[in-house]
Amino acid sequence: MAVQFIFQEVAPLKALQKNKVKSLIRQILTDFSFLPGDINYVFTTDEFLLGINQQYLKHDDYTDIITFPNYEGNKVHGDVLISLERIKENAVEFKTGLLPELLRVIIHGTLHLCDMTDKTPAQRKAMTEKEDFYLGVLNSMV
Repeated sequence: MAVQFIFQEVAPLKALQKNKVKSLIRQILTDFSFLPGDINYVFTTDEFLLGINQQYLKHDDYTDIITFPNYEGNKVHGDVLISLERIKENAVEFKTGLLPELLRVIIHGTLHLCDMTDKTPAQRKAMTEKEDFYLGVLNSMV
């Protein structure tokens, strides 16, 4: 498995503990009975993500994350596109801090790779509970 963190048109985040986060990503995939394939987490701008949202999802609004999974049996590959500008705004709005908000969104995207959805209130609640659980797992990692 190759999990990559790609910073496109944005400065890399030095505070992101990449190896620790990659271990968590592998754990989440394993917990959902998926084998990890090649997965790219692309950190980018609002405008780039807006263009992707318009082109592929036909949505004309800003978003913090778009996930494109690709399955080969139980092996998952994918691209997880994250707007760092949106993460920064959300961190202020939710009073969480940049890094905790970013980690939540990385987990959120990974859960989408595991075929979790968040279209209904019940699904959103289940997604948030899993995000909270895996944030706890991440915080307990040495």
